[in-house]
Amino acid sequence: MNLRPYTAILIVPTGIGAAIGGYAGDALPVARAIAQVCDRLITHPNVLNGASLYWNLPNTLYVEGYGLDKFAAGAWGLRPVHQNRVGLILDRGIEPELRWRQLQAADAARATLGLSLTEYVITDTPLNVELRTSVSGSSWGTIGNPDSLLRAAQVLVTKAKAEAIAVVARFPDEIDAQAEQNYRCGKGVDPIAGAEAVISHLVVREFHLPCAHAPAFKATLAEDGNLSPRCAAEELGYTFLPSVLVGLSRAPQFVVGQARQVSSEQDIWVDEVDVAIVPANACGSSALLSLSQKQGCCAIVAVKENYTRIQVPACSLGIKSIQVNSYLEAVGVLVARKAGIDPLAVTPEISSLKCLNN
Repeated sequence: MNLRPYTAILIVPTGIGAAIGGYAGDALPVARAIAQVCDRLITHPNVLNGASLYWNLPNTLYVEGYGLDKFAAGAWGLRPVHQNRVGLILDRGIEPELRWRQLQAADAARATLGLSLTEYVITDTPLNVELRTSVSGSSWGTIGNPDSLLRAAQVLVTKAKAEAIAVVARFPDEIDAQAEQNYRCGKGVDPIAGAEAVISHLVVREFHLPCAHAPAFKATLAEDGNLSPRCAAEELGYTFLPSVLVGLSRAPQFVVGQARQVSSEQDIWVDEVDVAIVPANACGSSALLSLSQKQGCCAIVAVKENYTRIQVPACSLGIKSIQVNSYLEAVGVLVARKAGIDPLAVTPEISSLKCLNN
């Protein structure tokens, strides 16, 4: 009998100031390392998007956050693909010169990377994105005209036969100066991440297709000698679109509704997940709560050094987890478990067996 592929989920919640993964695709090295020791890695755009920077990981599935929640709950499956036709939505609020920058990036992805894109659509009204910050310091946001976004997506799905959707929305140039400076120095919360999640969640929930978002800003930031390397990817060009298009080009399709009746042997379901890796104090996400109900088949590895602005450790939710100090240590846990070795067996902490009925 063949062993099934060893499957891991890497989660870094967005907009909560994660020390690793809270910036410009800075959790990508973590994903690359984990992808080397498992057969399949499932993660989300926040981990893999590095603005103009990206990395092809053939065994990694790029799954938007709402879709990841539905997958973890067992409601949706994931169907790997060779290629998606990616449709592009541009916010009508984007100025003409800035719109051309986005279209040039899309054309470059077609000509240089060979990606398949449909014709694009401009929303019929500006989306009017507004940014918010919660009491805890995490970021979120609102869309003034969500119906306009959905109408544009409908055109791409019905007329252009898009199989994945990239959205570029005009974001406010006026961001709290101190918050922005903290972020650029690698010490704060990404002020736009929460709003980005709202946009992609809306499209995925409505159309059951892969979606990711890239923000558009008119103003160029002044040069800053104190810029953190974790934010530097955002300084390389006029648009954050390239990594989004690359991710969506091979994002798995969602297996929903009637599609489940013709499920392929290549489809992936939550009961095939062996391990989930999360920041130690950010264990309250919908996906992780669902995965924690499957303990015994899905181990939870909590990484202490990836501190965030929120304090929701696994123990406070009654979730049993393997506590590790770093992602390097987490990789070691994955190597041991994939080899069928109890991680405690390679530490001095292993203890004698105890009798349960004595």
